[in-house]
Amino acid sequence: MEMRFEHLFDISLRVGQPQDVGALREGQRIIAPVLEGKFSGPRLKGEVLPSGADWLVLNQDVARLDVRITLRTEDGALIYMTYGGVLRPFSHVMAHMVRGESPPAGSYYWYVTPRFETGNQNYAWLNDVVAVGVGAIGPGGTVDYSVYAMT
Repeated sequence: MEMRFEHLFDISLRVGQPQDVGALREGQRIIAPVLEGKFSGPRLKGEVLPSGADWLVLNQDVARLDVRITLRTEDGALIYMTYGGVLRPFSHVMAHMVRGESPPAGSYYWYVTPRFETGNQNYAWLNDVVAVGVGAIGPGGTVDYSVYAMT
């Protein structure tokens, strides 16, 4: 069976100062607030509201992501977006982020699996989408993803 993908949107997030909760059984818990962002794609465009964060766990230089954010489309619809994922090696990517650089392609692994929830009928199709995303550090240290629906 062939897998095919449709580009949903690109999203760029500005993340605030990380909060280090400390060492847990699972690893080091860090909470990184999402301050703002923008997204744009063929069928939707808008902003990321300052209401979310990434509750990540670091273990042996692997970050397990747990991100929850609210998107607001240009026409005012609210979409709840969550995603889990894996980023490794975390220290390598963060070192580049601090300098406002992107790590060299192929030097890291950063994939996420977004899910969407909305009651707005114009975007209800998102509720049933199976999506994947590819992460990167953008200009000025933003966290950027390209998100695709599996079709």
